[in-house]
Amino acid sequence: MEKSRRKFSREFKIEAVRKALTSGAPTSHTARSLDVRPEVLYNWIRAFRDDTHLEIPSEAMSLDEEVRRLRRELARVTEERDILKKAAQYFAKESP
Repeated sequence: MEKSRRKFSREFKIEAVRKALTSGAPTSHTARSLDVRPEVLYNWIRAFRDDTHLEIPSEAMSLDEEVRRLRRELARVTEERDILKKAAQYFAKESP
């Protein structure tokens, strides 16, 4: 007999990840309470940590993860600033 795979919505996955990271209970317990295999929940956590649209509370992240996230954000903002500086210089030269 073939086992069918269940499909979970993105919202369900996000809430499951938030619950796993903020509940204080072991992730395997959270997975069981949601009727999901622990390996699946671990995969969701790993996938959503890199998702910039998911706001995982800082207290649930390790300091290393928080530092990595902040460094990525700083690099992006620095690049944006540099582009804007160059554009401002270019347009300043073009002005009469």
